[in-house]
Amino acid sequence: MTTYTVTRRLEIDAGHRVMTHGSKCRHLHGHRFVIEAECRAGADGLHATGEQSDMVIDFGFLAEALAQEVEAPCDHGFIAAAGDDELLAMFAPVDADVAAWRADLAAAVARDGRCLTTETRLATKLYVIARQPTAERLAAHWYGRLEAEVTRRSAGVAALVAVRVWETPNSMAEYRP
Repeated sequence: MTTYTVTRRLEIDAGHRVMTHGSKCRHLHGHRFVIEAECRAGADGLHATGEQSDMVIDFGFLAEALAQEVEAPCDHGFIAAAGDDELLAMFAPVDADVAAWRADLAAAVARDGRCLTTETRLATKLYVIARQPTAERLAAHWYGRLEAEVTRRSAGVAALVAVRVWETPNSMAEYRP
């Protein structure tokens, strides 16, 4: 059986912390994250006609999906867990009712799986997700954000196979359902 796969890569700069980590990753820090989205053609093979003829998915379409779901909300921002109360309190606007502000973030995460806001103390871009922003959880989160868009943009020809998140040149996590 012939299999075609394509991969698109995106690099972003973002901060995070792993609140329960037993060592240095519990501190605020940042990475030059590298995100790779891998797609595979379905059983019927490549696109037979149209602008994506002989392709799994147009690389430009995949780049647009990555830009929309990863780069725009996360690049040059901070990624936090909804349960990281101490960290979120640091981001709360100066005159805000901190408990109500955090409750609003948590409600958005529960409803949408994420919350993006710049209504923060320093107008910092803050992206809040349900779990800790480890490379493993980010890979799974971004897979969930990209999957339907890959299917839509490829008219069902491509399936998202895996999302890989590189925190450093030596450290990568992959989510592959």
